[in-house]
Amino acid sequence: MKFKFIRGSLFINTLIVFIIFFLDRISKSIVINFNQNSLSDELYSSKFLNIQLVWNKGIAFGLFSFDQNSLYNLLTILISLIVLVILYLIFKSKGIAKYALLMIFSGALGNLYDRILYKAVPDFIDVHINGYHWFIFNISDIFISIGVIIMIFFEILTNKKKYD
Repeated sequence: MKFKFIRGSLFINTLIVFIIFFLDRISKSIVINFNQNSLSDELYSSKFLNIQLVWNKGIAFGLFSFDQNSLYNLLTILISLIVLVILYLIFKSKGIAKYALLMIFSGALGNLYDRILYKAVPDFIDVHINGYHWFIFNISDIFISIGVIIMIFFEILTNKKKYD
């Protein structure tokens, strides 16, 4: 009976990772293809949202961007190790924490794939209000952020119960 649960759980977990990774790959492929076929990096523009391809060589939201190959490779290795740690944590966790970690893992895997394939991560979602722009991001970044927010709330709620 327990074996069936593990198989079902493994299937659902793998499906979540696959769906998030697939959504990320499809969205990035569409934006990259549109960008290659147009004359501009800006593919869509509205009052609050632009779709504009930017190649990010740094980490989250373009932080720590640089051009030196050795530093870039070191950062990619560090990110790979973090992805493996997250995978380990997924196997050790349960419930909501596990699903939050699956979102973080899937997003990190999508961005790591791009780092290896393109030597940069394609970001393209530009949210802005009255000329104030947030960092340009992608679908992987959305799932990483949602997973981190869920983990923060989960930790706050579980720690609050411990100390009440």
